[in-house]
Amino acid sequence: MSIPYISGLFSSDLAIDLGTANTLVYAKGRGIVVAEPSIVAINKATNQVEAVGRDAKEMLGRTPGHIVAIRPMKDGVIANFEVTEKMLQHFIRKAHNGKSWVNTRVVIGIPTDITQVERHAVEDSAYRAKASEVYIVEEAVAAAIGAGLRITEPYGNIVVDIGGGTTDIAVISLGGIVCRSAVRVAGDAMDEAITQHIKNKHKLLIGERTAEAIKITLGSAFPLEEPVEMDVRGRNFIEGVPRTVTITDAEIREALDSSVEAIISAVHVTLERTPPQLSADIIERGIILTGGGALLKGLDKRLSVETGLPVSLAEAPLSSVVLGAGKMLSDFELLKRVKCESKLAADGNINVM
Repeated sequence: MSIPYISGLFSSDLAIDLGTANTLVYAKGRGIVVAEPSIVAINKATNQVEAVGRDAKEMLGRTPGHIVAIRPMKDGVIANFEVTEKMLQHFIRKAHNGKSWVNTRVVIGIPTDITQVERHAVEDSAYRAKASEVYIVEEAVAAAIGAGLRITEPYGNIVVDIGGGTTDIAVISLGGIVCRSAVRVAGDAMDEAITQHIKNKHKLLIGERTAEAIKITLGSAFPLEEPVEMDVRGRNFIEGVPRTVTITDAEIREALDSSVEAIISAVHVTLERTPPQLSADIIERGIILTGGGALLKGLDKRLSVETGLPVSLAEAPLSSVVLGAGKMLSDFELLKRVKCESKLAADGNINVM
């Protein structure tokens, strides 16, 4: 699914979806201006940045010894503070057409279950990247807004945001999160499950990019109407030589089943905690899926069968978080309300699996 780009007048205000797999930047009045992988290539000899984003992803598994491609975000939080700061500086400068002197107000979406220390790390990275004001909001709330849900009304809405590192599930009413769950199983865990399956069954070693391509082409959570297969190239770790094997959607579906079950279990936990009156709203309104992981074929159908509820995919699942955060740039009252909720989140009803 394509990510929308909108042209318009320049503004220094930015919304950022700082994801484990991808970082998206929305500029007020212009729309999404950056959508690139959250990867930085560093020269270990000089400690200089060689590439960021899409260019750095092309280097994964292909770099010489003195250059390392780093994913500075893990499970939706900062794993490498210094590299995250450099990545943010690069993307903010790119959003401002190379200008580094612009005073920027930034709204950043973060996972539901991270700690206060991790929240402060995100905030500090943004300030060090020359942001003048930083507002931290929960990704589940931003995703709900970006998906078009009217979260300030007295009705229950449930959103399941499946990113690269985490899956956030939240029931939202009157602008706040009523109950929530989070599981650190999402797109990256699915890629790893595919990598391990290919290694165990076919004795083949594959890279991250190949695993992702398999997930996109063959991955599913529910049996497909027409079977699909794919030739996969890698290195046979017994013989040590390149090999090609043919794999099917059925075996990849089996490999992904534990990840899918973990997400469904987290949804069940959230539904069990939902107050009865809001449960009635959810029966009528259903579940909204957002995030790149929501694009897994048949996931909406599988979740609907498992919960007995209608399930629908957001119009722009890949960009729901950043679009929701972007809307807050034009609605400061909503931003203050949601930001307040985020500060209280560490004491809220979170279940991390």
